[in-house]
Amino acid sequence: MLESFKSAFKVSELRTKLLYTLGMIFIFRLGAHIPVPGVIPERFAELVNSGAIFGFFDIVSGGALKNFSVFAMGIMPYINASIILQLLTVVIPHLEKLHKEGEEGRKKISQYTRYLTVVLAFIQGIGMVVGVSGSMQNPGPIAFVMAALTITAGTTFLMWMGEQITERGIGNGISLLIFAGIVSRLPSGAASLGEYLSAGTINIFSLIVLVIIAALVIACVVAVQEGQRRIPVRYAKRVVGRRVYGGQTTHLPLRVNQAGVMPIIFASSLLMFPETIVNMFQGSAVATFYSTYLGWGSAAHTIIYALLIIGFTYFYTAVVMNPNDVADNIKKYGGFIPGLRPGRPTAEFISKIMSRVTFSGAIFLALIAILPTFVLMATKIPNIYFGGTSLLIVVGVALDTMKQVESHLLMRSYQGFIK
Repeated sequence: MLESFKSAFKVSELRTKLLYTLGMIFIFRLGAHIPVPGVIPERFAELVNSGAIFGFFDIVSGGALKNFSVFAMGIMPYINASIILQLLTVVIPHLEKLHKEGEEGRKKISQYTRYLTVVLAFIQGIGMVVGVSGSMQNPGPIAFVMAALTITAGTTFLMWMGEQITERGIGNGISLLIFAGIVSRLPSGAASLGEYLSAGTINIFSLIVLVIIAALVIACVVAVQEGQRRIPVRYAKRVVGRRVYGGQTTHLPLRVNQAGVMPIIFASSLLMFPETIVNMFQGSAVATFYSTYLGWGSAAHTIIYALLIIGFTYFYTAVVMNPNDVADNIKKYGGFIPGLRPGRPTAEFISKIMSRVTFSGAIFLALIAILPTFVLMATKIPNIYFGGTSLLIVVGVALDTMKQVESHLLMRSYQGFIK
């Protein structure tokens, strides 16, 4: 990996892309420390520290949520808007038609996603500001609207930054912004562990167990992210004029973790909503009941969280990869799976294999998401927000980015038959 980065800075075009990406990440980190006018960040930080789900979103936003900065909502409204548009593509014929039109259709869907992001960001911003009205200096309708517009503008700017990184930089811009937010919290997390160790809250054995668990999780994440089930596909020979095409054997790769980290983020967003509402009624019987039986770390919360992740994994995978479309494309180009007829039998076979592979990926995502609960039980280290989900995002983004860097280097160093 280090050799690839050294080689990347020797290529002028790739060096420009890397520097542009780093510059955008620097702006993102700078904006995470610009507070929203009229809000007292210290009071809001107490609310963030009260719930582990808030802690997770604070890590994803790189501390912007805890500081209640202009980037307090991070890029989450854009992710939610993207998921909603992808789900609606299956339901609304117009969106499905745009999805099949190629590049122009995808541009139109991206435009709809931007509009929906602004709407969701403003609604979420209003709810966030009203919910933390006690953290504002002069609470009132005008102050609420101004604060909501400020953080909505921050989310819109992050959305633009992510698209610019994808177009002019290296890697996926949205993923890199989340990656930067998580990695930026590592120094403060290490400092907190040092404070716990010096104060005697934890011992060196707990720290060693934490490091071993982190190493095992990273190894498992890499294995699952790279894991594939390859279905062999053969293409019949075709004679066009005097030339013969086809007659080759390839494979259809079905990834174990086809949905990525999206099911975890979507499930976390759903579970964050009732916790946000309950925090508005601190001290009431409903709030006490929720924190006792349904709060983070409870058995019911853990089970619901895992079931939501498994359900969203299946749903998101079905939206991203339709077996009928895959079977039609194989048939269109003269391909077939050995032992199966093209068309419906091929689609049913792909669907059956994809269900089995997705089950493994869904169980893995659920275990990764609830990992902090078991780590807390094993190490007794409080406030472990940098758990399996964060490692999944960091490792996945790092692998994808390095693959893009290596593909650029391979394209420029490939000599082929010239040498």
